[in-house]
Amino acid sequence: MTNDSTIKPAKRTEHIVYAVRDIVVLAKQAAETGMDMLYLNIGDPNQYDFETPPHMVEAINKALGDNRNGYAPSSGIPEAVDSIEREAKRKGIENIQDIFVTTGASEAIEICLTALADEGDNVLTPSPGYPLYQAVLAKLQVVENAYYLDESNGWQPDLEDIKSKINNRTRAIVLINPNNPTGSVCSEETMRGIIDLAKEHNFVIFCDEIYDKLILDDKPHISLASLDKNVPVVTFNGLSKSYLGPGLRIGWGIVSGDNSRMKDYIAGINKILRARLCANHPIQYAIRPALEGDQSHLKIVREKLARRRDMTTEMLNAIDGITCVRPEGAFYAFPRLHIDGEDKHFVAELIKATGVVVVHGSGFGQIPGTQHFRVVFLPTEDVLEKAYNNITTFFAEYVKTHAKVTA
Repeated sequence: MTNDSTIKPAKRTEHIVYAVRDIVVLAKQAAETGMDMLYLNIGDPNQYDFETPPHMVEAINKALGDNRNGYAPSSGIPEAVDSIEREAKRKGIENIQDIFVTTGASEAIEICLTALADEGDNVLTPSPGYPLYQAVLAKLQVVENAYYLDESNGWQPDLEDIKSKINNRTRAIVLINPNNPTGSVCSEETMRGIIDLAKEHNFVIFCDEIYDKLILDDKPHISLASLDKNVPVVTFNGLSKSYLGPGLRIGWGIVSGDNSRMKDYIAGINKILRARLCANHPIQYAIRPALEGDQSHLKIVREKLARRRDMTTEMLNAIDGITCVRPEGAFYAFPRLHIDGEDKHFVAELIKATGVVVVHGSGFGQIPGTQHFRVVFLPTEDVLEKAYNNITTFFAEYVKTHAKVTA
């Protein structure tokens, strides 16, 4: 018997990282010094000047008052599932095989990855991309097969890079559209290229469309599943971003494509759904009002975000040594640091010196040798202006003492 009484965690936890939340530790330390903090790190609209639409809140309160507090069906209450299906069809998605409601889109993502990939398989994930996928794949001991987004082409997925990464253990590709952390919107041409690869190599496409109604320019959002009714696709969405309810923890998955190819996989998804019982029952009653009720909040949200996006790109691009591709959707920007140092060190020093909290780009993935950081431009313009002025001043001092500006 060993004398070491330490309880060891499972090996599957060794490679789980989540940069968005991990950076909060540094921020907390800075805040404890009494520093004025400016948080540009968490994509939670309700922390700023955004509120969940009142008709959604009313629907939840009514469900609670009507004692809708028992278990719900594993795939979701019928009115929610039917509403999600109608919304999917409005977006042009056909050949729908299954719909299920989950505890946030993150649970839908984890369930679908768990039901598909075995240890040693790999899933193509965007780099930069949302770190949830890295964390889930690490837990499942499935290989994260990162493909790069092309910064010089508005952060579009690089189809040639994707082709080079596919092998006989590739089970799926993830497309985040609009993308977190870059704010890019995937072009129809690129999506059709991904569809062709999925058909050729027989893998599933996971489309994370949680920001689909937050396109900041005058252009429509195209759901990839609407471009081909036979290719296997799981489309993820939820109430957290467009409907300003991240804490409601309600999301969903829409499975579409050729049923003869998908039926066994769908059965596997539903085994997991049944095993975890159900998503939050009363909150599900907000889905139909959200998707089919008053949408007027979206115009206001997009107008605010467009102004803040323009301020973000203008002020960051004015800094000698920083460049920032203009985001087209969501509420993130992914500026590049043209320095010979590390972005993680830059972010840590920025937080300690100024109280401006951003997230290092390496936490989202990036081409080796490049350095970035992510900003959330949800805060009001006065907060953003102060934060970007602080970054401007700090960057000038940082390159004098810690790193050199590169071409």
